[in-house]
Amino acid sequence: MKKTLLALAILGFSTSSFAVDHSMHGGGTGGASGGGSSTNCAKATFSKFQPEHLATVAPESEFSFLAFNVQKPEQIEVTVKSQPVKINVEDKESFMRVTGKLPADLKNTAARINIKATTKIEKCNGEGGWLVTITE
Repeated sequence: MKKTLLALAILGFSTSSFAVDHSMHGGGTGGASGGGSSTNCAKATFSKFQPEHLATVAPESEFSFLAFNVQKPEQIEVTVKSQPVKINVEDKESFMRVTGKLPADLKNTAARINIKATTKIEKCNGEGGWLVTITE
């Protein structure tokens, strides 16, 4: 026991922090990663963009994508050329299906459909998007 305490002291561990850290056994995040179980999360991600990246579309075209690791529809924001876009969100339990329309005033331009998901834990926030060309 004395050798264990001496080794811990040499490595810079206190016996109290070592005793509290038993929850890390079997797949925890560990102290080296800088996160404990209270900040574990899966980062918000997006996929299945429609229309496809770099597609040519008409003004007011519909778009859709899937959002993963987002708990509430109000956490998702979509903008196109800095304009907020009204979206509809369907909760599919393991993901959310998001749909919307491009702004009517965007014509003969390239635009990024920009997605942002804001969660309670900043490191779990997600951003994404894709480009389309809008022509009349």
